Amino acid sequence: MKTDIEIARKKKLIPISEIAKKIGISEKDLEYYGKGKAKIQNTKGKKQKGKLILVTSINPTPYGEGKTTMSIGISDALWKLGKKTLVTLREPSLGPVFGTKGGATGGGYSQVIPMEDINLHFTGDIHAITTCNNLLCAAIDNHLFQGNALEIDENTIIFPRAMDMNDRALRNITIGKGKNNFERNDSFVITVASEIMAIFCLAKDLKDLKYRLGNILIAYNKKGKPVYAKDLKIEGAMTLLLKDAIKPNLVQTLEGNPAIIHGGPFANIAHGCNSLIATKLSLSLADYVVTEAGFGSDLGAEKFLDLKCQLGNLKPDVIVVNATIRSMKHNGGCSKEELTSENLEYLEKGIENLLVHIENMKKISNHVIVCLNHFYTDTKKEVQFVKETIENLKVPFHVCYAFEKGGNGAITIAEEIVSMCQEKSTFKPIYSLSDSIEEKIKKVATEIYRADAVIYSNEAKESLKKIKKIADKNLPICIAKTQYSLSDDPKKLGHPKDFSVTVRDLKLCSGAGFIVVYMGNIMTMPGLSKTPAYENMDIDEKNIITGLF
Repeated sequence: MKTDIEIARKKKLIPISEIAKKIGISEKDLEYYGKGKAKIQNTKGKKQKGKLILVTSINPTPYGEGKTTMSIGISDALWKLGKKTLVTLREPSLGPVFGTKGGATGGGYSQVIPMEDINLHFTGDIHAITTCNNLLCAAIDNHLFQGNALEIDENTIIFPRAMDMNDRALRNITIGKGKNNFERNDSFVITVASEIMAIFCLAKDLKDLKYRLGNILIAYNKKGKPVYAKDLKIEGAMTLLLKDAIKPNLVQTLEGNPAIIHGGPFANIAHGCNSLIATKLSLSLADYVVTEAGFGSDLGAEKFLDLKCQLGNLKPDVIVVNATIRSMKHNGGCSKEELTSENLEYLEKGIENLLVHIENMKKISNHVIVCLNHFYTDTKKEVQFVKETIENLKVPFHVCYAFEKGGNGAITIAEEIVSMCQEKSTFKPIYSLSDSIEEKIKKVATEIYRADAVIYSNEAKESLKKIKKIADKNLPICIAKTQYSLSDDPKKLGHPKDFSVTVRDLKLCSGAGFIVVYMGNIMTMPGLSKTPAYENMDIDEKNIITGLF
């Protein structure tokens, strides 16, 4: 079969102005970024009318399980049913593109294009966020150098530098070495885990963006009082850097249907959802909006539902739980070499992971659909086993062939979604914003992860005390933990039992408006694998790219 990039390259781009017309956007509201990309200028004053469809997943393997492929396929299928639809996604990070996972524009015949541009620099949004982040870092150190009028205690600075690349060497660094410099310890996070990215994705508009940027907690002074970005008088300059980035990006699917891609936080170390501006704009333009949340439902979906929906006053109409035979066998302990051969023993054990995710989503919504993302290595026996297991739960089940057939491969799923949306949906978040910080953590840990207990390190206890003194008690939480397990230990696959989770530390992101809870040994700056994806990438003298997927 042809590679994703070969399939994408053969599809001729439809002028983006024509794509915009399909959802009622006029040419005067577009800012063009080449032939196939544009930013949408007017995002205000539109009534939200669309049905919100969330695509989530079971715990993944390191290679991705096709949520984006399924989301695009469902959107294309809804168009085939005559429904005005938008697929609204996150922007790919260069970290995974050049690392292990590769790009995030779908696959096979269910992609968004131009895939090379989207997977690389796109419209420059993530670069703008990186620059904004590092401007604040430069301002902090300049303030120290210029006399430290705010009396910042340099040992309490909590705002790190950022770069959109996997680089473990930058996790802990020393800056300011040399004569007349101010030397101190610092660190980098990957841009998609930065607070600036979170602010970007939760801001309502430019005014709210500026307010949130100014409200970033950067350190404490020598009297123990909080110091914010606005104390450096920098929020205006930071907002300038994001004035274009904040406008949502319009592209198209392989089938010539509109797609909005905007914002890109990871879900394991950040909140895992595209921008609130893009989601609300999409709901005002389309009858159906298909979106995804990163990694498994224990991470991305939980944050989408408890954090984004509660802060943004959103409600999902349908939740689609994506699964693959490969990921279930992986969760059953199957080795990489055995994943592509029939093995019901590993599948029977690994399907327990899927069952937990289904049960969790049913706690939140009455409209849950399970979809098996079909791979060519799946056997009839394996598919039949999954089908029978899920149908015994009285949950709708479908096999998705979007990778092979595009929208035609997701018609039955689209029909199920339309049928479900005729009935009233229920929505009950796992926790209330009025719960205490500890109650929120406990509810997610026990009801979603299925942990027996939550343990706090001494460092976490101290951080919690500090946060309680200055934070709004109604802030949601954003738990940073491994994506590979329901627990905080990546080695505990499937449905782990008899375990506790450990809160290593907490951080107040007062600009974003949530509290980050670090569990286990999760790192906010990933590293590259032994054989990174970049080793297979190249470009020739005709500008033909190979190895990008």
